[in-house]
Amino acid sequence: MRSESEGPRTSAASETLLAEIREQPDAWRRLLDESDAGIGALGGILAEHPPRLVRAAAHGTSDHAASYAVYVLRLLCDWTVVRDSVSLPVYYGATPPTAGELALALSQSGETPDVVQWLRAARANGALTVAVTNAPESALGREAEHVIALAAGEERSIAATKTYTNTLAALALIGAHVAGSGREMADDLRTTADLAQDALAKLEEPVGPVAEACADATRMYVVARGIELATAREIALKLTEVSYVAANAMTATSMAHGPVAALDPGFPAWAIASEEQTLPAVREAAARAHAAGAPVVATGPSAHALDEADFTLATPAAPHMLLSPLLSVLPGQLFARSLAIAKGIDPGAPRHLRKVTTAS
Repeated sequence: MRSESEGPRTSAASETLLAEIREQPDAWRRLLDESDAGIGALGGILAEHPPRLVRAAAHGTSDHAASYAVYVLRLLCDWTVVRDSVSLPVYYGATPPTAGELALALSQSGETPDVVQWLRAARANGALTVAVTNAPESALGREAEHVIALAAGEERSIAATKTYTNTLAALALIGAHVAGSGREMADDLRTTADLAQDALAKLEEPVGPVAEACADATRMYVVARGIELATAREIALKLTEVSYVAANAMTATSMAHGPVAALDPGFPAWAIASEEQTLPAVREAAARAHAAGAPVVATGPSAHALDEADFTLATPAAPHMLLSPLLSVLPGQLFARSLAIAKGIDPGAPRHLRKVTTAS
């Protein structure tokens, strides 16, 4: 932690990160304005020829979006979706996605080499190939039969924010168009953008004191269930890469079965609570973390239902449950930046990182 005489380390890059967090509602509106017609056309094709299996491939933040795809495409389309191993077909020679399957490649840059190779192999093996990317003219876009452009605009910050939430929005729209409710989901997404714009303005100030209270933390659990598990994974990554906290995302139930033993007053727990079937498990996890002496930060639309939370950063309820993760990730993004500043770290310039993911 910085000394009393030091001020918070901020930079132009830090302000860029904040600007891109703030820009997300407009980015979702751009997706609707620029890509909804293409998403609708793809939805029509998939509705007419539903895949027997959907395999999603991605790394990092895009892989968190793949976690969301498991839920949103099952709940909207009744499809089975798996987060496929890139390594199995690319490095070990296993059979890639095949005819009758949908190969869904998620990459913000579209230049992650082994994801491109995975999609190329899937297309050669007869699978229907779809790329969801912010760079439709990228290598990934050139390999795919269908390309969904995220229309997030240039992402100048190293830590991804708007490309992540635009990927979630695109997946929700794809599923809704397949299910015949594309127009309703589009309307709900516009409403969600309005809610996010208001929420961001209200969250920026209260996030600061929570970050100051957690400034000495070097570890954190981020817990959720169901549709919000992708949110937990994404927030944990932001805490790790932006504020250098060893954050571990897990289901609320998993935390109670062993990992709770590691909690103590210097080990906070971040709990994402939504008003749906998984709420009781999150409430129990928060109560167990509190009993262990850990500071508990409650977020999400049902944050106030976590009675034993030490800090509450609530988000508004989305007009459609499946759009809730677009809102619940916002306090985590802001908190990661504020926590970095509280620790004396420049949140806009994470060390050792570059923008395009190449790790396998």
